[in-house]
Amino acid sequence: QVQLVESGGGLVQPGGSLKLACAVSGFTLDHYAIGWFRQAPGKEREGVSCVSSSDSTTTALHSVTGRFTISRDNAKNTVYLRMNSLKPEDTAVYYCAAISDVYGDACPILLSQRNYLQIRGQGTLVTVSS
Repeated sequence: QVQLVESGGGLVQPGGSLKLACAVSGFTLDHYAIGWFRQAPGKEREGVSCVSSSDSTTTALHSVTGRFTISRDNAKNTVYLRMNSLKPEDTAVYYCAAISDVYGDACPILLSQRNYLQIRGQGTLVTVSS
Protein backbone atom coordinates (compact mmCIF):
# COMPACT_ATOMS: atom_id res chain seq x y z
CA GLN A 1 0.00 0.00 0.00
CA VAL A 2 1.40 3.34 -1.08
CA GLN A 3 1.53 5.75 1.81
CA LEU A 4 3.06 9.14 2.59
CA VAL A 5 3.07 10.35 6.18
CA GLU A 6 4.08 13.86 7.16
CA SER A 7 5.39 14.78 10.59
CA GLY A 8 7.20 17.60 12.35
CA GLY A 9 4.56 20.30 12.31
CA GLY A 10 3.59 22.31 15.34
CA LEU A 11 3.43 25.74 16.91
CA VAL A 12 6.50 27.92 16.56
CA GLN A 13 7.22 31.59 17.19
CA PRO A 14 8.06 33.95 14.35
CA GLY A 15 11.72 33.58 13.45
CA GLY A 16 11.79 29.98 14.62
CA SER A 17 12.53 26.78 12.72
CA LEU A 18 10.89 23.46 12.02
CA LYS A 19 11.91 20.39 10.06
CA LEU A 20 9.13 18.48 8.39
CA ALA A 21 9.52 14.86 7.34
CA CYS A 22 7.68 12.89 4.68
CA ALA A 23 8.05 9.16 5.21
CA VAL A 24 7.05 7.02 2.26
CA SER A 25 6.14 3.35 2.19
CA GLY A 26 4.80 0.95 -0.39
CA PHE A 27 7.27 2.11 -3.04
CA THR A 28 10.95 2.87 -3.38
CA LEU A 29 11.78 6.54 -3.17
CA ASP A 30 14.70 6.33 -5.62
CA HIS A 31 12.57 6.76 -8.77
CA TYR A 32 10.13 9.35 -7.50
CA ALA A 33 10.09 13.10 -7.20
CA ILE A 34 8.65 14.43 -3.96
CA GLY A 35 7.08 17.84 -3.56
CA TRP A 36 5.94 19.86 -0.58
CA PHE A 37 2.73 21.84 -0.83
CA ARG A 38 0.82 23.97 1.63
CA GLN A 39 -2.69 25.28 2.09
CA ALA A 40 -3.63 28.05 4.46
CA PRO A 41 -7.23 28.51 5.67
CA GLY A 42 -9.34 30.10 2.97
CA LYS A 43 -6.53 30.04 0.43
CA GLU A 44 -5.61 27.87 -2.52
CA ARG A 45 -3.04 25.13 -2.22
CA GLU A 46 0.39 26.22 -3.41
CA GLY A 47 3.53 24.36 -4.30
CA VAL A 48 6.49 25.07 -2.04
CA SER A 49 9.43 22.99 -3.17
CA CYS A 50 10.29 19.76 -4.95
CA VAL A 51 13.23 17.36 -5.17
CA SER A 52 13.64 15.11 -8.19
CA SER A 53 14.85 11.53 -8.34
CA SER A 54 18.21 12.92 -9.51
CA ASP A 55 18.31 15.12 -6.37
CA SER A 56 17.82 18.41 -8.18
CA THR A 57 15.62 20.85 -6.29
CA THR A 58 13.03 23.36 -7.38
CA THR A 59 11.70 26.14 -5.20
CA ALA A 60 8.25 27.06 -6.42
CA LEU A 61 7.47 29.81 -3.94
CA HIS A 62 9.54 32.96 -4.07
CA SER A 63 8.65 33.89 -0.49
CA VAL A 64 10.46 30.85 0.92
CA THR A 65 13.66 31.21 -1.11
CA GLY A 66 16.63 31.21 1.22
CA ARG A 67 14.52 30.08 4.17
CA PHE A 68 13.23 26.61 3.22
CA THR A 69 15.44 23.70 2.11
CA ILE A 70 14.23 20.39 0.73
CA SER A 71 16.34 17.26 0.93
CA ARG A 72 15.92 13.51 0.53
CA ASP A 73 17.36 10.41 2.19
CA ASN A 74 16.60 7.46 -0.06
CA ALA A 75 18.05 5.01 2.45
CA LYS A 76 15.43 6.14 4.96
CA ASN A 77 12.69 6.58 2.34
CA THR A 78 12.17 10.06 3.70
CA VAL A 79 12.11 13.59 2.32
CA TYR A 80 12.59 16.61 4.57
CA LEU A 81 11.66 20.27 4.46
CA ARG A 82 13.80 22.43 6.69
CA MET A 83 12.06 25.73 7.42
CA ASN A 84 13.98 28.61 8.97
CA SER A 85 13.02 32.20 9.81
CA LEU A 86 9.38 31.26 9.87
CA LYS A 87 6.76 33.97 9.45
CA PRO A 88 3.07 34.07 10.39
CA GLU A 89 2.20 33.87 6.70
CA ASP A 90 3.85 30.43 6.58
CA THR A 91 1.00 29.08 8.71
CA ALA A 92 -0.68 26.30 6.76
CA VAL A 93 -1.21 22.58 6.47
CA TYR A 94 1.82 21.17 4.70
CA TYR A 95 1.48 18.14 2.43
CA CYS A 96 3.98 16.01 0.60
CA ALA A 97 3.18 14.32 -2.68
CA ALA A 98 4.94 11.96 -5.06
CA ILE A 99 5.19 11.40 -8.79
CA SER A 100 7.08 8.82 -10.80
CA ASP A 101 10.33 10.38 -12.01
CA VAL A 102 12.26 8.03 -14.31
CA TYR A 103 14.33 10.78 -15.97
CA GLY A 104 14.81 13.09 -13.01
CA ASP A 105 12.77 15.93 -14.49
CA ALA A 106 9.28 15.49 -13.05
CA CYS A 107 9.25 18.33 -10.52
CA PRO A 108 7.61 20.90 -12.83
CA ILE A 109 4.85 18.39 -13.59
CA LEU A 110 4.27 17.57 -9.93
CA LEU A 111 4.19 21.23 -8.91
CA SER A 112 1.69 21.98 -11.67
CA GLN A 113 -0.62 19.27 -10.29
CA ARG A 114 -1.08 21.01 -6.93
CA ASN A 115 -4.87 20.84 -7.16
CA TYR A 116 -5.12 17.15 -8.02
CA LEU A 117 -2.28 15.34 -6.37
CA GLN A 118 -2.72 11.62 -6.85
CA ILE A 119 -0.21 10.36 -4.29
CA ARG A 120 -0.16 12.54 -1.20
CA GLY A 121 -0.18 12.45 2.58
CA GLN A 122 -2.74 13.77 5.04
CA GLY A 123 -0.72 16.81 5.98
CA THR A 124 0.87 18.32 9.06
CA LEU A 125 -0.17 21.66 10.54
CA VAL A 126 2.39 24.41 10.94
CA THR A 127 1.34 27.41 13.02
CA VAL A 128 3.62 30.41 13.30
CA SER A 129 2.45 32.72 16.04
CA SER A 130 3.68 34.57 19.08
